[in-house]
Amino acid sequence: MQKLLICTDLDRTLLPNGTQPESPEARDIFSRLVSRPEVHLAYVSGRNLTLVQEAIQEYDLPTPDWVVGDVGSTMYRFEGDRWKSWQSWTQQIAVDWRGLNAVDLEPWFADLAEISHLVLQEPDQQSRFKLSYYLPLDVEKDILQQYISDRLEEQNIAASLIYSVDEAKGIGLLDILPANATKLHAVEFLMDQLECDATNTVFAGDSGNDLPLLISSVPSVLVANAHRDIIEQAQQQAKELGNAHRLYLAQGDFLGMNGNYSAGILEGVVHYYPDTQKWIE
Repeated sequence: MQKLLICTDLDRTLLPNGTQPESPEARDIFSRLVSRPEVHLAYVSGRNLTLVQEAIQEYDLPTPDWVVGDVGSTMYRFEGDRWKSWQSWTQQIAVDWRGLNAVDLEPWFADLAEISHLVLQEPDQQSRFKLSYYLPLDVEKDILQQYISDRLEEQNIAASLIYSVDEAKGIGLLDILPANATKLHAVEFLMDQLECDATNTVFAGDSGNDLPLLISSVPSVLVANAHRDIIEQAQQQAKELGNAHRLYLAQGDFLGMNGNYSAGILEGVVHYYPDTQKWIE
């Protein structure tokens, strides 16, 4: 295999910061895999670049070639010894918001705080093309998202609404992004730039903001520690789109590991690309 693009979410996918245990050797094996010259590595996260860098240091992760941050709304390439923003990606997604930024959109939803208990996330969770909110788990999220979508359409703004759950905090997360700024669009952009396709790419994830990729034609793996609701939703939607064969659920027992976090990533990579097993044994 001459080229392999590995794209992975961080929190509770590569990072063992969920409630389930991590196989002790898994991260070391993952680091060995991605050190291969054939492998291109991208971290695809809801975190901003600063928080991604903190995770790399805290968990002793390999430095990736690319960071897709802020749920797909930012993209950086590691060049020399620093991160460089990929401006062609920024220019591409900016069209959807017609020159506006997240701070311009925020006042349109100020009244929803009382109606739906929508709470603006902290400043470091916001970015130019990501407007992020907390919302209670028991809120009628489908109705709320439709209401927000209608307001955006009235302003001629093309947007994607991405819902996920912070299991640690027990709260819902809602990100408003340009329509073409999801993790899926970002990975497809990266694949195009690297001249990769479904024969040499894999994505790993665990949560709601990974769903656009997990149900797509991009070969994907759900780590074993993913929430049951996400597993069921991903399976159903991938099947409806004819992509069930492109979604793998990590089972555990691969190399004696449990399938959680990086163990699940490794299991998924070898499932799609069996020749890579000799790289890690």
